Amino acid sequence: MSRRLKDIQTMADLLKQGSTMTELSCPACSSPLFRLKSGQLWCVKCEKRVVIVKRGEQLVDSPESVLFTSLESTLLKRIEEIKTKMEEEKSPERLERLGATLSTLLENLKKTRKMRRT
Repeated sequence: MSRRLKDIQTMADLLKQGSTMTELSCPACSSPLFRLKSGQLWCVKCEKRVVIVKRGEQLVDSPESVLFTSLESTLLKRIEEIKTKMEEEKSPERLERLGATLSTLLENLKKTRKMRRT
């Protein structure tokens, strides 16, 4: 799958998960930014969180916030990889293992998001 098609699929997946596409674009690549359920802005193409800072404001981000953002990003990438593998897999045994891995990743994502909110 080409990078562009992968980005479009990821955008569609984000919309299905309840994220919203904003009128904003990424300052690095001009791709549309998505607002995740957590409220953060996300660039699909750069695979990074985007923070909008108003003129005169300073960006203050706690180390915990950066860690959770990085962890969430890693988990989302792995979930996407497992999803792709599952679509191509024919073996029931392999599908079962992939499903168990996916379940673990989703549970960890849920825990990460819960911890971020507290």
